[in-house]
Amino acid sequence: MSSNTDSLSRDLQSDTPGPALLHELHELRSSVLSLAANKEYIFSGSQNQDISVWDKATFTPKCTLRGHTGSVLALEIAKEKDWLLSSSDPYLETGAGDLFSLAWSSTLQTIYIGCQNTSLQWYDFHDLSSSAASSPVPPSVSFADLGSGTSTPTTGAATRKAHKFFDSYPQYERKPADIFARNPTGGASSPDSLEHTLGVRPLNGYLSVPATNVIDSAHFGYIYCMTILATIDFVKLATGSGDEIVKLWDCTEEGPVLAHEFELSHGAVLALVAQGDTIYAGCQDGYVKVLDLETKTLVRTIIVQECVDILSMSMIDSDLYTCSADGWVKRWSASFDCTASWKGHKGIVLSSIITHHNGSENSGLRLVTGGNDDHIKVWEITAPQPRKNQSLNGQFSTANGLDQSITSTMTHALSKFVSIPSISSDPARTEDCRQAAIWLKNCLSQLGARASLLPTGEGKNPLVLGTFEGKKGDRAKPRVLFYGHYDVIPAPVEGWDSDPFTLTGRNGYLYGRGVTDDKGPIIAIACAAAELLSRRTLGLDLVFLIEGEEECGSSGFGEAVRAYKEQIGEIDAILVSNSTWIGEDKPCITYGLRGVVHCALEISSNLPDLHSGIEGGAVAEPMFDM
Repeated sequence: MSSNTDSLSRDLQSDTPGPALLHELHELRSSVLSLAANKEYIFSGSQNQDISVWDKATFTPKCTLRGHTGSVLALEIAKEKDWLLSSSDPYLETGAGDLFSLAWSSTLQTIYIGCQNTSLQWYDFHDLSSSAASSPVPPSVSFADLGSGTSTPTTGAATRKAHKFFDSYPQYERKPADIFARNPTGGASSPDSLEHTLGVRPLNGYLSVPATNVIDSAHFGYIYCMTILATIDFVKLATGSGDEIVKLWDCTEEGPVLAHEFELSHGAVLALVAQGDTIYAGCQDGYVKVLDLETKTLVRTIIVQECVDILSMSMIDSDLYTCSADGWVKRWSASFDCTASWKGHKGIVLSSIITHHNGSENSGLRLVTGGNDDHIKVWEITAPQPRKNQSLNGQFSTANGLDQSITSTMTHALSKFVSIPSISSDPARTEDCRQAAIWLKNCLSQLGARASLLPTGEGKNPLVLGTFEGKKGDRAKPRVLFYGHYDVIPAPVEGWDSDPFTLTGRNGYLYGRGVTDDKGPIIAIACAAAELLSRRTLGLDLVFLIEGEEECGSSGFGEAVRAYKEQIGEIDAILVSNSTWIGEDKPCITYGLRGVVHCALEISSNLPDLHSGIEGGAVAEPMFDM
């Protein structure tokens, strides 16, 4: 492991105490394998085949949901339907093995299932609604119990044959095998009791995954975890497996389509969470791999605890909570510092979720963890405070609704841009550089450009490519490329009369690191292009190519330009901002810059070396020719 990678996880253990423990819930002699929550209840899936339902307000047990014949490995909430989806050990007729993971897409009304037999399966609930007349599921169902692509029937006669081995009783009981052998209580809590306590009725039937909704060998290992990434424009599914690979799938109405693979090479991927354009993958060896969705690259490695499995992760805004096999829970900031760590359980922490106290987003936050010590613990946490003077959420506002002290879109955008300390020479600021690139891409997009990030290699800051397309005419438009850089040099406090990362107006000037070199020119040119675009008077295509390594040698820039020449396109002229005006009120165009050539110059003579003081007379000396 290189020292550069080590520096990304420099605070492995924090002295900051963990959050307050609000309450402990106790499962009877059973590990807590899965957790979920809605507005009123916490649901815990156990090793003893049951799902316990706990009241959020009083922490009291409300009821037990039964119906699985094996350990409840995953729970998922479909909020808009108020459904609870669960998966379990093998449902013998499918051959899928253990159903390790579930992910629900509200956009597509589809549940995705990660299986032990390496298959990826899904069920589209539009199919269910279209066949409601013949469906065994009543319209009033609030909780659906899905396992192995099907749901074990909760009432009525058995719908599958008993297996002589898996459904057998202990020999001393001398009973023939039946499907309730692994679930002696015999099915779910009664419909009447559930309706009385929760106001819902259980599922009266089962759902079958069509053979067309199965991707065999989706991975070369068990699919342990999944997460959905959804925006207005797309739905993507990330899957993690024992083959040490995270796969990214485009979710369509026809099913998932493989879009990209991230090879991590640090043990099985056991946990996944996503935030914005970033995927966090918790691995078997104690590492969290941070993956950038836009550039499809590995951007960070967080060392949580080497050789200790990370079995669950949860995230609120920019705070990441990791839960490990040694019982420890750790909180990581947006800059990947460990800001809190505490011993959460006596055994292995197997599951975790973050939920609001009473379902309202204005109520307090709770981190809920479950372990193999038979305990569920509820911790009081707070959302991270935005770092001072920074806006790292990638959002950009136009001039409408700005603070009165901000007089234009340009100065508002510049204030946000300057607030990100994108110091490329400081390894501790590498994430800030990436966030600056993401922010700039979003800014250009909202100003009217087609913008994207281009990777420059592992461990290097990406390029921002944005194109403002001019009006179409009878003749071909010229294409002008504007080159700039979003990285800045360090800003020691000494010598500054104000915070260098807070845009400050004083005596008619704007002060802040990068205002001149080079964030100010980037924003000025972008706003000018947006203004011309809005007036339909932009008569050329203006291409922005902005790098993030200029202040430390432009590492990877040349290679990236050659690699992405087709995306950049043909260029007729290049505009740079590394020049000056004749005076403060006299703008000018500098049409040529003297370059820099680095070379080693060697001058020699064709005569042999002479010893000083022995040879007489004048001799030719190569030094004179220098």
